[in-house]
Amino acid sequence: MWQRRHGQRGTPSPDAAVAAASRTRRGPARHAAGALAAAVVAASPGASSAGPTHPGAAATTRLFLPVAVFGRDDRVAVPSRLQALKAKIGLLFSQRARLACTAFCVAPDVVATAGHCLYRTHGQQAPPLPDFWFARTFDGQRHFARLAGSDRNATAQHVMSGGMDLNVRPPIDAGKDWALLRLARASCDGGTLPLRALSSEVIIAEAAAGRVFQVSYHRDFKPWRLAYGGPCGVARSFAAADWTVIAGDFADPSHLLLHTCDTGGASSGSPLLLESPDGIAVVGINVGTYVQSKVLMEDGRISKRFAAAEVANTAVNSTAFAGKLATFRRAVILASADEIRALQMALKQRALYPGTIDGAYGAALRSAIEAYEGAQDLPVTGLATRALLQRLQGPPLQQP
Repeated sequence: MWQRRHGQRGTPSPDAAVAAASRTRRGPARHAAGALAAAVVAASPGASSAGPTHPGAAATTRLFLPVAVFGRDDRVAVPSRLQALKAKIGLLFSQRARLACTAFCVAPDVVATAGHCLYRTHGQQAPPLPDFWFARTFDGQRHFARLAGSDRNATAQHVMSGGMDLNVRPPIDAGKDWALLRLARASCDGGTLPLRALSSEVIIAEAAAGRVFQVSYHRDFKPWRLAYGGPCGVARSFAAADWTVIAGDFADPSHLLLHTCDTGGASSGSPLLLESPDGIAVVGINVGTYVQSKVLMEDGRISKRFAAAEVANTAVNSTAFAGKLATFRRAVILASADEIRALQMALKQRALYPGTIDGAYGAALRSAIEAYEGAQDLPVTGLATRALLQRLQGPPLQQP
């Protein structure tokens, strides 16, 4: 049973919260034309009965299985030369939703993670965003921060993401599975990880040279200590599937990275890292595992399903979001429900917003903002900003 502990105001119960990490995978397989089924399954958690304990509390032993390990399990404690990374990576968790993912600092008050950690996937109920906490250095001296707007139930507009309704069946939305979250305070005083936008071909070459690795929390790597995995392979084609087949299963394969870093529950949202002479930088965000399975068809119906084969883990390339961080940081987000209502009304008057005037930022309002930005040749952000409201409340543009 999940319960919120009522102690000091504004302090979560982290040990109970992360007890929710899971081995559950997301999304049934899609029936492909050659009797092949494909899907991406998440490395993020669901329900479970055990988790870390407070110092001094009695420990409970449980067996947890990794989500996707390719060959030998290469996950180990973070090596001493990379100890500085531990202050830049934390857990993003929701007690009520029983969710825990990895997230990492990209600005003093901004963290990055996988989008499905916040919104789940297509057909699933998204958890309330004000329930989320970010806990940096979870396995040491923990530093907690809520998301911006949590005290006003206005967290949604402080998130920038690739999408709020992510498909895990073809066409799979792995290339949109990223999110930038503004924190209520500048909690990333231990440093930030730079984002580096590189082509998939460059990252594949760097991985071949042994310079790509992952640092993440994993449900089965107890007691909730960051794990190092690497060097990781990155490739287009694998023994189980060729790139021509794989690319057809994804909505935007240009932002897709297929890698062999070993993953466990709660590793969704973790950074895929490159170590180069210029330092360590993020080249992708781990989001799930790509699986394919064969099915036997008879008279146009599936008569037998075979065990799914894990092809590779999936990550969204930093090219999908690195260029958006500066815009997100500069944005002055509308803070009050009254301002959001004014924005909804202005977009409704332009026949762009079909929803109700309720003062809440959601998928319909985001889509309306994106439609307006696109029509005006503005950068498409979907953000409810003060600059956008001021522009909309100005004189209507004359039609030619």
